[in-house]
Amino acid sequence: MKPYAESCDQNRDPILEQLRPLLAAASTVLEIGSGTGQHAVYFSTHLPHLHWQPSDRGENLPGIRLWCAEVGLANLKAPLELDVSRQPWPAIEADAVFSANTAHIMAWPQVEAMMDGIGKLLPDGGLFLLYGPFNYNGRYASDSNRRFDGWLKERDPLSGVRDFESLDELAGQAGMRLQDDIAMPANNRILCWRKSG
Repeated sequence: MKPYAESCDQNRDPILEQLRPLLAAASTVLEIGSGTGQHAVYFSTHLPHLHWQPSDRGENLPGIRLWCAEVGLANLKAPLELDVSRQPWPAIEADAVFSANTAHIMAWPQVEAMMDGIGKLLPDGGLFLLYGPFNYNGRYASDSNRRFDGWLKERDPLSGVRDFESLDELAGQAGMRLQDDIAMPANNRILCWRKSG
């Protein structure tokens, strides 16, 4: 049976609305942490100019394959096994990277590895788009984000809502500069960094 996440259906249209202009000039997108595969199918369906490369850890690939097989899109590639903390990454060519709701479920060393890997992967001018909840100046954006962070830490003490400033510092170390910080529904954001030469 295909895996399903209700949150993917709830957030896909607002995310798509932002991806359209941001990825208008892109050709290939690597999605890190594709999860169920729902986003990969939806975005590749509605952004047919893009080659969409889903990826995740090995245990999640069977579910992603089920979603991909159901639609049979030419621009949707077979899911790739990618654990951000394992070096080197598979050989991937992409001029954009997208990741949704991953930074807060990873341990911080994995977040560091993800940023470093993306910086090495992207060509000059390439974009990294990160969707999720973030703190600013060490403060929660809402009570719901505070509760969510508590739930994350109960489940895994190494996870949690990340500080924007810390993420932006990592991006800078990886050769990326912030281009956009976009408010999204339900106290989420899309952070967009551009690789600079």
